[in-house]
Amino acid sequence: MQYQGVLRKMRTELQSTIQYYLIFENDVLNLNQLIGKKIQLSFDKYECLSCGNDREIFRQGFCKTCFFEAPQAGEWIMHPEKSTAHLNLEDRDLDYEKKMQLQPHIVYLAQSSNAKVGVTRKSQVPTRWIDQGATKALPIMEAPNRYLAGITEVALKQHIADKTNWRKMLQGISEDEDLNEIRSSLKKHIPEESSAFFLAHESVLELNFPIEKPPVKLNSLNLGKTPEYTGTLKGIKGQYLIFEDDTVFNVRNNEGLVVKITVS
Repeated sequence: MQYQGVLRKMRTELQSTIQYYLIFENDVLNLNQLIGKKIQLSFDKYECLSCGNDREIFRQGFCKTCFFEAPQAGEWIMHPEKSTAHLNLEDRDLDYEKKMQLQPHIVYLAQSSNAKVGVTRKSQVPTRWIDQGATKALPIMEAPNRYLAGITEVALKQHIADKTNWRKMLQGISEDEDLNEIRSSLKKHIPEESSAFFLAHESVLELNFPIEKPPVKLNSLNLGKTPEYTGTLKGIKGQYLIFEDDTVFNVRNNEGLVVKITVS
């Protein structure tokens, strides 16, 4: 069977084992059902997620022009503390920025390669944690906007990591840390203006991924450089497809590429 479409990050569904889907214009693939099967990935062309043109992807699924102009790629997305919609100040498109920034945000702890702090919109829980390959996660606070969540993350990352080691995450190399204990220890470092939003009684969520065994030696596949690859799918974690030969394919890093997927 063959499928074709532009890559966007995999959709996920929280079940006892995380379910993964690729959504194309005319097809929906449940990738869990493809584990154990041989898959061929073929790069066809580019399709910018903003303008839709066949231009080389620069970052985050956008061509270079759209990355620096589209509101969906504003700096506040990667740096929530730079959000300004609460001040009625525009970055690229104030209406869009108000819609995205002026809604509840969660500051959280997630255990992937290590315990780390992060920020996500409340509506993206638990999707954000799944995308990071976290085996467990715990909310720290619920802020009414992105700015307050962002300044809290900046303060807390002085005391705990804010990055994931993707190699260790995929290999399952991680200490089993007590997220409740870490949350309690971080409370005193939350900025005063957001301290009222601290969450003291949320429970740890555990996440299970469809992966038979972790890869040992990782070979990262970039379809822009290697336009065709065939391998047997052995698991999925975070936004990575994991193949039998230890090739790993980060779907999110290849957003905006039109691909053909052949299953045999």
